[in-house]
Amino acid sequence: MEKKVHYATVSQAIEQLRQQGFDHDFNIEGDCIICATDKIHADDFEIVDIYRYEGNTDPGDEATVYAIASKAGLKGILVAGYGMSADMFSTAILEKLRMR
Repeated sequence: MEKKVHYATVSQAIEQLRQQGFDHDFNIEGDCIICATDKIHADDFEIVDIYRYEGNTDPGDEATVYAIASKAGLKGILVAGYGMSADMFSTAILEKLRMR
């Protein structure tokens, strides 16, 4: 089994994922994930990788980086806060996403 690399920072994770073809920036809107060109229902995506970061001194620095792929082949990144900085709506939609 191949060992998963964990990048030191959110920025490093995003940079490496971009090099792997995850080139869209996703956001959450309602029950969909959106990017500049598409609005796709959460059921049409799966989570390929997850990188979680905890703030050493500031809980506001806590974030999770999701590498996401759609059934149609669209690949991108969703960065979401968790813990105190996560909103309930984001958590609800992320629960709909499936890990491959």
